[in-house]
Amino acid sequence: MQDSLVEYGARRVIITITAILCALLEIVDSTIVNVALNEMKGNLGATLSEVGWVITAYAIGNVIIVPMTSWLSQQFGRRNYFAASIIIFTVFSFLCGNATNIWELVFFRLMQGIGGGALLVTSQTIITESYPIEKRSMAQAIYGLGVIIGPTLGPPLGGYIVDNFSWPYIFYINIPIGIAATLMTLQFVRSPKYAEKRKVSDVDWLGIALLAVTVGSLQFILERGHEEDWFASGMIVAFTVTAVLGFILFLWRELTFKYPIVELRVLKNGNLRIGTMMSFVLGFGLYGSTFVVPLYTQSILGWTALQSGALMIPAALTTAFMMPIIGRLLSKGAKQQILVSLGLFLFFIYSFWGYKILTPDTSKDAFFWMLIVRGAGLGLLFIPITSLSLSTLKGQEIGQGAAFTGMMRQLGGSFGIAAITTFIANAGQKYRLNLISHLDETDFAVQQRLQALKASFMAKGMTPDAAMNAAYKMLDLSVTKQATVLSYMDVFLYLGVIFLVCIPFILFIKERKTKEKIDLSEAMH
Repeated sequence: MQDSLVEYGARRVIITITAILCALLEIVDSTIVNVALNEMKGNLGATLSEVGWVITAYAIGNVIIVPMTSWLSQQFGRRNYFAASIIIFTVFSFLCGNATNIWELVFFRLMQGIGGGALLVTSQTIITESYPIEKRSMAQAIYGLGVIIGPTLGPPLGGYIVDNFSWPYIFYINIPIGIAATLMTLQFVRSPKYAEKRKVSDVDWLGIALLAVTVGSLQFILERGHEEDWFASGMIVAFTVTAVLGFILFLWRELTFKYPIVELRVLKNGNLRIGTMMSFVLGFGLYGSTFVVPLYTQSILGWTALQSGALMIPAALTTAFMMPIIGRLLSKGAKQQILVSLGLFLFFIYSFWGYKILTPDTSKDAFFWMLIVRGAGLGLLFIPITSLSLSTLKGQEIGQGAAFTGMMRQLGGSFGIAAITTFIANAGQKYRLNLISHLDETDFAVQQRLQALKASFMAKGMTPDAAMNAAYKMLDLSVTKQATVLSYMDVFLYLGVIFLVCIPFILFIKERKTKEKIDLSEAMH
């Protein structure tokens, strides 16, 4: 890679802004929809599980395209590919807003995800290569800010738009930004010259197809498994078989083909292997906890989307504040293992704290410091894990290694969310049965409670029978609520344990022999 891509002065500022805008576009768009699902459901006459596809389709599009990005930008030149991605993303954003039924919307979201996946990865490479080597850690920190603040901005922004306008505007908001970013890309971004194009006959078409089938099926199983009741459903079993077969064929194809689309041999590198696993855990924790906290505050505490989104902002700011400091520490030669272990430990503290404070009516203030700890932990994990995985790779391997860590982070997130939804539903039922067994109708406290509820309903003008029914309903609701809270507490406890168990593995990683600076340039896809 020649250093000729390094920019100075105003050009560098403009390129950095363009790239971060694009990364934000793509990340905010993956979470902004969560808040609008209810509106879409009513508006397009869809069921809850159909509407879930709006999120699923986007994730599938993303995961399929990410491993192919470094190959695609060689093929078409980085600038053209980046600009084309932004255009695809913007056009389909417009179409998403205009969709007339749910399946149209789902298809447009899939296409939008295919455009969007590239924005994330390529914008990172662009930022890093515009900075000279000694400033790379700083460039990573700047990019990391976008990646971590993005998911947090989605829900409050979406909540605000849905409250004050209508749901298509969460897609329309991308259009002006997309147009500006396209113009800026064509004007300022330059393509590197380090790979000749492949002839059409040399393109690994089979590899592309197998990759899409495998990763698409896997993502499908994870997103839909809970609703379809996992392996009780023929559809999920079929997709599982497809994913496993696809994976085996894909491995065989990539190891035997002359120009593979994903270079698996990079994984011979021990550090990259551990880093890839860690990225998976990071995705699990990052997306899992970003998903649990708003879900809990909205479903149990009855907050609005705007309130629960705003709750996450201080944590994101903490991470933002940590990023440059960590970047500085790494370039001063701090040990990555120590930083990552610290980060994992902070995550454990955050989870355990969550386990301690959850009640059916936790106050807003109780969350504040707990989420600050989470923010600090994330800051300690994000850059070091990436630089750790890529520290012993060279040249083109870096981009290929980065695609792995990026894909694993996405998959980790989907795994996390799927595991958590299923867990909450199953644990909730278990706790509910357990609690009901302690409610004895002959028990004095239970009778007192029912009589009190009955009296309050009669005071509102109900007949004694109706009031008694209502009293039983209220009791039932509060049992269900308690059971759900108990299962959320478990989620926090188990997440914490997962992070704690990872610490010893990190300490096994071998140091880099030479003391040269790590080139993080393509690190953070």
